[in-house]
Amino acid sequence: MLFKPDTKDDERSTAPRQPSLVSRLLKRMVSLAVTLVILGGLGYIGWLAFQQKQGGGRGNGGRPDLPVPVLAATPRVQDVPVYLDGVGSVRALNTVIVRSQVDGKLIAVNFVEGQDVKKGDVLGEIDPAIYQAQYDQAVAKKAQDEAMLANQRIDLTRYQQLATTNAGSKQQYDTQKATVAQQEALVKADQAAIDNAATTLGYTKIVAPISGRAGLRQVDQGNIIHASDTTGLVILTQLQPIAVWFSLPQQQIMRVNAAASKATLAVDVFGNDGVTVIDTGKLTGIDNQVDPTTGTLKLKAEFPNANYQLWPGQFVNVRLKVETLPQAIVVPTSAVQRGPGGTFSYVIGEGDIVTAKPVTVTQQNEHDAVIAKGLTTSDRVVTTGFANLADGAKVVIGKEDQTPAADLAPRKRSRSPDGRGGGQGKDGKKDWQGKNGEHRGRHEHDEGDQKGQTGPAPAAGGGQSGGAAKSQP
Repeated sequence: MLFKPDTKDDERSTAPRQPSLVSRLLKRMVSLAVTLVILGGLGYIGWLAFQQKQGGGRGNGGRPDLPVPVLAATPRVQDVPVYLDGVGSVRALNTVIVRSQVDGKLIAVNFVEGQDVKKGDVLGEIDPAIYQAQYDQAVAKKAQDEAMLANQRIDLTRYQQLATTNAGSKQQYDTQKATVAQQEALVKADQAAIDNAATTLGYTKIVAPISGRAGLRQVDQGNIIHASDTTGLVILTQLQPIAVWFSLPQQQIMRVNAAASKATLAVDVFGNDGVTVIDTGKLTGIDNQVDPTTGTLKLKAEFPNANYQLWPGQFVNVRLKVETLPQAIVVPTSAVQRGPGGTFSYVIGEGDIVTAKPVTVTQQNEHDAVIAKGLTTSDRVVTTGFANLADGAKVVIGKEDQTPAADLAPRKRSRSPDGRGGGQGKDGKKDWQGKNGEHRGRHEHDEGDQKGQTGPAPAAGGGQSGGAAKSQP
C-alpha cells in the first residue's frame, strides 16, 4: 500500500529557521562593545601622542616646572697647534752590510750579536799569511831596485866627468842618464806595489764602517769568506738617530711646503696606545713626487731615539705640526652639537635659559674644538645633559663632582615588595650592597632598617643608587 508524503511537513522542515530576538540582541551588543573598545584605544593613542608632543616642546618630558640638570663650561683663549696626522714606518738612518774585501779563512769574530759598535772597530779577522808574504815580496823588490839605482847614479857621475874632459863620449853619458831615469820609475812602481800589498793586507781586518748595532752573525769562525759573498759577515744599523718615513694626502702638499719654507717643522711619534708621544723630531725631507697609486706624498723625519723607543721596521702613528693658531677660542668638544642646519652649541643666558647658537668649527679633536665664529669668552656653553634639552629650556648647572660615576659592571636590580630597590642573589633571596661593597642578605638588611638605614646603601664607587652613569663633558 502506497502513502503520499505530506507536503506541509516537507515545507516545514526545509524552511530556514529565523533567529530568535535574544540572539539578535546579543550579536548587536557584542558588535557595539567591540566598536567602543576600538574607538577608545584609538582615542587613548591620540591622547598619548598629543601629550608627548606637548612634553617634547617643553623639553622636560611634560614637566615644565623642573629645570634640566646640565654641566657647563666657559670658552677659553689659547694658542692651538695645528697637526696633520699620518702613518709611517721606522727605518734605520744608515744600514750597511759588512762584507770582506779579500778572500780567506775567517780566523776571528770580535763582536757579539746585538752589540753596539763604533766606527773603526775590528769586527772580524782573515788569515793574513798570504797577503803578508805579498807585502814582504813587494818591499824586497823595491830594495833591490833602489840598490841598482844607486849604482847607476854613480856610473852617471863618472860618465859626466869623462864627457866634460873629452875622455869619454857624450853619447855614453846620455845613455846612462836615461838608464837612471828608468830605474827611478821602477822604484816608484815598487812603492806602488808595496802600497797595494799593504792595503790588501789591511783588508784582512774587517772594520765597522759606521757606528751602530750589530745584527745576527752570518758567517761563523773557521769558514772561508769571499769578497763576492752577498750575505756578508753582519749587518750594521744606525739606531741613533733614526728615521721615520710617513705619508700625507696630496691635498696637504701646499700647506706642508708653505710651513716648511718658514721654519723647521716638528714631528711627533705616538706609542702603541696612540696617545702617548714617545719621541719628537724634525722634518728633514719631502719627496719630489706624489705616489700615483695611493695619492699620497712621502716625507722623512729624523728622531734622536735616545731610549731606543723606535725600531727599524716598526709601524707608527705620526703627527706633523704645520702651524699654531694664536689666541683661538676653545671649548670642549662635547659642547659642539650637530643638527640639520649644521653645528651649534647651547648657550646659557639670563635666567639660566639656553639658546641654540650656530658656531663655526675650525678644527677639533677628542677633547677640544676651536671656534672661529659664534661664541665669545663671556658665554657659557652646555657640555653635558643634552637628552632632555631644547631651545628655550631652563637649566640648572651642576658641578663636576656631582656627576655620578659610571659602574664598570652594572648590577641587575629588581624592585622589592616594599618599593625599595635591591638585587636578587643566586638563591632567589633579595640582596643589597653595603658601603664596603659586600652583599648583605635579607636578615642583615632588616637589621639595617632597624638602625635607621632605609633602602639600599650607596655603591662602593660613591655613585648614586640605581647605577646612574657619569656623563663626561
